[in-house]
Amino acid sequence: MLPDEPQGLSRRSLLTGAGALGVGVGVVAAAPDAILVRQAGAEEGSPPATAPGQAAQPDAVAGYQSLGIEEAAIVEALVAHMWPADDLSPDGVALGIAVFIDRQLAGAYGQGDRLYLSGPFRQGKPEHGYQLACTPEAYLKAGLRHLAEISDRRYAAPPDRLTPDQLEALLHDISETPPEPAAFDLKAWFNELFYPLFVRGAFADPIYGGNRDKQAWRMIGYPGLPATYTTDMVTWRGRRHPASDTPMSIQDFS
Repeated sequence: MLPDEPQGLSRRSLLTGAGALGVGVGVVAAAPDAILVRQAGAEEGSPPATAPGQAAQPDAVAGYQSLGIEEAAIVEALVAHMWPADDLSPDGVALGIAVFIDRQLAGAYGQGDRLYLSGPFRQGKPEHGYQLACTPEAYLKAGLRHLAEISDRRYAAPPDRLTPDQLEALLHDISETPPEPAAFDLKAWFNELFYPLFVRGAFADPIYGGNRDKQAWRMIGYPGLPATYTTDMVTWRGRRHPASDTPMSIQDFS
């Protein structure tokens, strides 16, 4: 509880496995895009290219709805590092993962719409799920503050100003090292909140803000909405679906 405040495997192979299992997970409907912090001040260019047969996403919504400037800079640095650009897809920011996280924080999920937050609170067990007296939005932002403090103590710079090697070391430490007594548990924060949102942002339906232009779906060979491919999910398990070059999203059926 927060009393005072609200890899041996490659990243790509790990995320591909996670996406294949959790691609249908959505949370709260969200706007599809945003003007990103690292692009602030840059000259506006043409919209991202859309694959043949793919419906273009709606016009971008300017700005983040929950994250402040410094918070957004850290989130963007993390998702770009955790999902680096390669010949299969752009980096995590261009893919929309930071936008997805922001929209979840600003929506019913981030505001704790279905959480009991009035107290009194008892010590719960891990299997009981979310056990904090604050909203997911407040919890994520508290973690960003503590991450920034650790980064400043160790490297005299915020996470978004670290080198790739420094950020990698920082992420390894917070995701694997148990906290000191009475300290903020960044390990739990990263593994139980930030990382799950990151994976969902990569593989959820694009209407939620991430998986821009369905690029992550095409990367793993996923055809789109599972409701339209019930038997195919068994037939094509572990193989690229023939319809995955033109996957179908919620927007395509609207």
